[in-house]
Amino acid sequence: MKIGSLKETTEREARVALTPDSARQLIKLGHECLVESGAGAKSGFSDEAYRSAGIVVVEDAVALSAASDVLVKVRPPQPDELDRLFAGQTLISFFYPSQNERLLQQAVERGVNTIAMDMVPRISRAQKMDALSSMANIAGYRAVIEAGNNFGRFFTGQVTAAGKVPPAKVLVIGAGVAGLAAIGTATSLGAITLAFDVRPEVAEQIESMGAEFVYLDFAGQQDGSASGGYAAPSSPEFREKQLSKFRELAPEVDIVITTALIPGRDAPKLWLADMVAAMKPGSVVVDLAAERGGNCDLTRLDEKVISDNGVTIIGYTDFPSRMAAQSSSLYAMNIRHMLADLTPGKDGKLVHNMDDDVIRGATVAFDGSLTFPPPPPKVQAIAAQKPREKAEEPTAEERRAKETAAFKVQTKNQGLLLLGGTALLLVLGAFAPASFMAHFVVFALACFVGFQVIWNVSHSLHTPLMAVTNAVSGIVILGALLQVGSSDWLVATLAAISIAIATINIVGGFLVTRRMLAMFQRS
Repeated sequence: MKIGSLKETTEREARVALTPDSARQLIKLGHECLVESGAGAKSGFSDEAYRSAGIVVVEDAVALSAASDVLVKVRPPQPDELDRLFAGQTLISFFYPSQNERLLQQAVERGVNTIAMDMVPRISRAQKMDALSSMANIAGYRAVIEAGNNFGRFFTGQVTAAGKVPPAKVLVIGAGVAGLAAIGTATSLGAITLAFDVRPEVAEQIESMGAEFVYLDFAGQQDGSASGGYAAPSSPEFREKQLSKFRELAPEVDIVITTALIPGRDAPKLWLADMVAAMKPGSVVVDLAAERGGNCDLTRLDEKVISDNGVTIIGYTDFPSRMAAQSSSLYAMNIRHMLADLTPGKDGKLVHNMDDDVIRGATVAFDGSLTFPPPPPKVQAIAAQKPREKAEEPTAEERRAKETAAFKVQTKNQGLLLLGGTALLLVLGAFAPASFMAHFVVFALACFVGFQVIWNVSHSLHTPLMAVTNAVSGIVILGALLQVGSSDWLVATLAAISIAIATINIVGGFLVTRRMLAMFQRS
C-alpha cells in the first residue's frame, strides 16, 4: 500500500503528518511511503532526510495524490485537494466534521473514505491514536511558556538580598489534556496553581499534580462528563455560580489559561470582560479555545491584544506549530498506529473494519455514505464518580477541642507505658543480678527515648535526621568497642555485630546525605 503525505498549505501551519522515523516503521510493515517535496521543511525534516529513510519524494501534490492509496495530512483538506482524490481512496487528517459540513459532503460525493483524527474516541485502546490529546498536551505546555514570555515577573517566589518576590498565581480553567499539561508546567515552574473543571472526577488528578481544585458552593453540582471523556454543557444555575467564583478569583490571579471546549459547539464564554477589568495590570490570559470562538470575551483569533487596564489576552491557535518538530513526531506516531490498525494482516492490505470501535468512531465518510456522527463509545474514558465537597475549615474551638483530646490520649498512653515499664523493672530487680539490671535500664531508656524522638519527627525531616542517627551510631560503636574484648564469647560476638551494623548505618547515612546535597549544588 502506498501512503502519501501532503504539504500543509494553511497559513502558520508548520507540522507534517509523516516523519522519517514514522515512515521507517511503516516501511517495516510492508508499505511504501511518499512525501511531497518540502512538506517537512518547517518541522526541520529535509527532503534528503526523507530519502535517507527510504521515502520517495514527489515534486507536486497532484502527482502525489494520484499515486497514493492513503493520503495523510494535519489540517482539514482544502476543497481543491479533495477534488484531486478518487473514489475508494482513504484520507486521514484532522477534519472537524461538525464545523465543516460542506467539506464533509464533498468527501461523501467524491467517495473518499475519510478518517478524522479529531474523532478518535477517548478510550484506553485508542490512546496511541489520540491525536487531539497529543496536540493538546503540547498546547497546554506551550501556553504556560507563552504566558511567561508576556508576564513581567517570576513564576516561583524568591527571597533575594534586594527583597522578597511573591510567587505568581495561575488559574487553569478546564482540566482536560491541555489543562493538565498547563497545570504540570505551571506547578513545576513554582507558581501557585488553581484549577477548575465541571467534571468532579478530575479533582483528584488536579490535586495529585500539586494544584488546588476550585470547588463551587453549589448544592446541585452536576456531573459535567459527557461520553468519550469530554465535558458536557452546564446548567444555567451552575454557570452563574461558576462565573461568580471566577469574578471572586479575578483580582487575585496573575495568569489565566482557558481550555474549555464542548464537542460540536462554540467555546463557552467563561472569562468575561468584567473579569479582565478586575485583573491586575501586567496579568496574562491565554485562550486555548480561540479557534472555536474563545473562552474570553476579549480574545481575537490569532492575535495578542492588551486591554485598557494592561492585561494581555493571547488568542493564538498555532501553539503546536510553534513546536513543530515535537508536534510532528507525536502526530506522525498517532497516524502510524492508526495505519497499523487499518492493515492488520501481513499482506499490508487496508481493511476498513466498521465493527471496530476506534475505526468506526473516527470514520466520518465511507464508501460514498455519511457515517457522521458515530455511535457513542461503549466504554467511558473516565468512570463517573460522586462529586466531592470541599471540607469545611474547623473553627478555633473545634481545633482546640481536637488538640486537647489528642493530648489526653497521648498522656494516657505514655502513663500506661511508664507504669508497665516500672512493674517490669520491679519484677526483674527481684530476680536478676545487679550487672544485668544496669545494662537493661540503659537499654530500656534508649529504646523509649529513641522511639519518641524518631516517631515525632515529620516525614519530610527524616533525611536530615540521618545526621543525628549517625551520632547515635557513633555512640553505639564506642560502647561496642568497650565490650568487644570481653571474656564472654557471646558478649564479644554481639559487640562485633553491633560495630558492623552501626558502621553500615554511618557510611550509608553519609552517602545518602552527600547525594542529597549534590542535588542542590550548581554545576
